[in-house]
Amino acid sequence: MPTDCINYQNSGYFSKLIQDYLDQKPELRSLYNHFPTLENFEQQIIEKQSNFDNANRVSLVESLKKQYQNIEISDATKQNIELLALSNTFTITTGHQLNLFSGPLYFLYKIISTINLSKELKSKYPTNNFVPIYWMATEDHDFEEINYFNFKGKKFRWNKESTGPVGRLSTEGLAEFFEIYAAELGSSTNASVLKKLFEEAYLKHENLADATRFLANSLFTQYGLVILDADDAHLKRAFIPFVKEELEKQTSFKAVQETIDQLKEYTIQVNPREINLFYIEDTLRERIVFENDKYFVNNTKISFSKEEILSLLESNPEKFSPNVIMRPLYQEIILPNLCYIGGGGEIAYWLELKSFFDAVNITFPVLLVRNSVLLNTEKQAKKADNLNLSWADLFTKPADLVNAITHKLSAFPIDLTPQKETLEKQFEYLYELAAKTDKSFTGAIKAQEVKQKKGLENLEKRLLKAQKRKLDNELQRVIDLQCELFPNQSLQERQANFSEFYLEKGEQLIPLLIQKLKPLEMNFNIIKI
Repeated sequence: MPTDCINYQNSGYFSKLIQDYLDQKPELRSLYNHFPTLENFEQQIIEKQSNFDNANRVSLVESLKKQYQNIEISDATKQNIELLALSNTFTITTGHQLNLFSGPLYFLYKIISTINLSKELKSKYPTNNFVPIYWMATEDHDFEEINYFNFKGKKFRWNKESTGPVGRLSTEGLAEFFEIYAAELGSSTNASVLKKLFEEAYLKHENLADATRFLANSLFTQYGLVILDADDAHLKRAFIPFVKEELEKQTSFKAVQETIDQLKEYTIQVNPREINLFYIEDTLRERIVFENDKYFVNNTKISFSKEEILSLLESNPEKFSPNVIMRPLYQEIILPNLCYIGGGGEIAYWLELKSFFDAVNITFPVLLVRNSVLLNTEKQAKKADNLNLSWADLFTKPADLVNAITHKLSAFPIDLTPQKETLEKQFEYLYELAAKTDKSFTGAIKAQEVKQKKGLENLEKRLLKAQKRKLDNELQRVIDLQCELFPNQSLQERQANFSEFYLEKGEQLIPLLIQKLKPLEMNFNIIKI
């Protein structure tokens, strides 16, 4: 079966909101700035250039150099950091949690999307520079979401107590975890590379932020990727006016709630709080709540008057952490960013935010759904060919796929439509007859019609079940293949870790993905490895 792609809207794995966004439905037009086409970036560049405070470039470059001071980086990454000081340099950004050993496969696809879009933009607009950014979600605190990864169907979980921002979490205790994982990898050349990568990232760095930076840099530094940790006092200075507005006016709550009210037919991804900020200190990260003219840190005894909290903001902005509503604004303030690349869920919540950006006069970025990929082997492709399956078939929900294949393989039609049509004609005659006699006869005909139609429907279902039993061997092969490609009836990219495929493909894996993925085409890619 040839390498192919599936339209996002037809894949069955994207929400109605994202499908309508990709279809550019007019009713959603007010929720974004420019749709992601190569031509639309011209206007985005103009708008961002006129709206971005270039003074923030100085602190950005200084912070990045400090964050990279203990890590070896490529000339491409060094050059990109330096370029960020120039007014004609812009960023393409993706963000991701600090999942253990990168977590699910789509970690790669997010970053590759940023790298490849940066290349495309440089080709189209050569007088400007475009830097791919990976924004590490170091201030998140939900450790349960990130403390594991799946490898060949097995879950490897790091059991550790955690509070506060995950980026500050100590990597102490991962040696035992590493021994268990290393034993599963085997002793091949590629296994040795993976073991060394894990060991150097997690056993030789003190916290999760440093470990993740090392890992992402090792995988992507040759492509000029710049990795940013925004849990940084220097960077948060630029965010002070916006934190102050949030504390005093709750602008985000009002603006985002108005947008949510317009999205009633869709599933809402995130709901704003009255204050969308956390207070962080060491291993503490708790919500800030305003009650009775005082600001409280939730689940603690810490409280502030208005004067006290604003004074703290001026002296220690690093103690204020944006939540999911405010984080995008923080990103767009400190980065000369043109485009945010994320999964369907991320883009869905970004679509709630444009009115908030408008209210605080910050340019809203282009929103691009990241590349999605189904990796398959030569053996799996041959199985699909032998079973006469298309990729569209394999994206079908399991029950629907089994029914469709049963119909396809059956030696006779599993369809009693002709019999139903004959029955309809018989009852048409009976109703004509009833019209000529007592009305009570019509009721008897109606009851018999319902009974016989229901009987044919039941026979049709039983016939389908009988054919499934007869075709059990062929259907089981179909189910087995779909389970290989869609583990746990979910997308492969959400289940498997990159190491499973690196074990087979080695150092060719990422260059292959770089070559194949085209971010602006917005299709689900099927790639043979």
